[in-house]
Amino acid sequence: MKIILNKILLLFTAATLLVSCDKEVLTVLNPNAETTLSLSSSDVVLDKDAAGQDALTVSWTDPDFGFDAGAEYKIVFASGEKSVTVAAGTSLSKVFETVQLNKILLNLGLKGGTPTPVSVVIETVLSAYHGMSSNSVSFTATAYEDKLDLSTIWGVVGSATVNGWDGPDMPFYTTSIADVLVAYVTLNTGEIKFRSNNSWTLNYGDSGLDGNLDEGGDNIPVTAGTYKITFNLGTLKYTMETYSWGLVGDATTNGWDGPDMPMTYDSFSDTWKAIVTLKAGEMKFRFKNDWGLNYGDTGADGTLENGGANIAVTAGNYLVTLDLKNLAYTITPINIWGVVGSATPNGWDGPNVRFTLDFSKDDVWVINRIALTAGEIKFRTNDSWDLNYGDNGLNGTLEVGGANIPVTAGNYKIVLDFSNSSAPTYTLTAL
Repeated sequence: MKIILNKILLLFTAATLLVSCDKEVLTVLNPNAETTLSLSSSDVVLDKDAAGQDALTVSWTDPDFGFDAGAEYKIVFASGEKSVTVAAGTSLSKVFETVQLNKILLNLGLKGGTPTPVSVVIETVLSAYHGMSSNSVSFTATAYEDKLDLSTIWGVVGSATVNGWDGPDMPFYTTSIADVLVAYVTLNTGEIKFRSNNSWTLNYGDSGLDGNLDEGGDNIPVTAGTYKITFNLGTLKYTMETYSWGLVGDATTNGWDGPDMPMTYDSFSDTWKAIVTLKAGEMKFRFKNDWGLNYGDTGADGTLENGGANIAVTAGNYLVTLDLKNLAYTITPINIWGVVGSATPNGWDGPNVRFTLDFSKDDVWVINRIALTAGEIKFRTNDSWDLNYGDNGLNGTLEVGGANIPVTAGNYKIVLDFSNSSAPTYTLTAL
């Protein structure tokens, strides 16, 4: 009886499997599947005053793959040899506001106020091995410049400067007063002169050390410090005064007694900025590490008052911006990029050697000079391995969690470029 029951059970199982097999549907990808792209406008002129408004809608049709493929999409903007890729997820359209689209256009190399053709393509991604592209649609785009240009041909050169007598020189910037230039510089004890175009063809010194400049005159001696140098091209007079802005408070590294966490002048926005790690606590802005001039925020409304209330902050990494023209400030959370590895001073355990932002560009970080030993490096944020980049192909393109990057011993300038977030790049330039 037991044998008969086992045979019946076996026959029932086989029959069930046959029925199940009959119900299976073979999935076949439709080879004619395609997506068609369309744009909301063929001529887009961006206006800085329309920052929060919609500027362009990119739409595309749903490809008929013959089954629910769960495809993801990427929007690729291109102009000339440059491209910017924007992830769009599983949606079939994406709206770009003015500021977002302008940033993309500037990263493509467009100049503000100049109408330029830009092409758009949709990349459809089914897997790591299968994808397709839509038709290409072009539109004429006019971006606006979102950064100031206060640059001049003049600079500070000398043994007291960071690059010595060979340059490149530390820059002077234009001011609101005609022919009056200003430089914010940190100098070593040594000598300086002023010259144009990083060349000795036209240079000024001060033979009498009386504040009057002489063409080809004597070197100007200085002691170590941070200075504001004012240079009047019309009268050929100059002044030098100690000058610095910084952050002070129990949220900062050195507390209320200082020295303050230094801020850097950003000529592209005419503001002072600092990339800092703060503790939970309070802070203020002050001039020259002294309480004679300090700013707080009495109403906690982003507006500064001389001698105002302490500014409360939570622990974290921040980009702090001080706008002295409008007496305003911002404290923006930020991931701080750094380089780590056996070739760096602190090895694989860190802490990272930190990058600073290149204020002339968006999403570009730079270390102007770092001494590396023979070994390997990677890039990571906030001294943590949660987000790190290497280079699997050693081709200058970064991959999340990618391979270590080998380097030889020497001094380098390192640039990280995240302007194309889908394909970030880096450069290592020997100095």
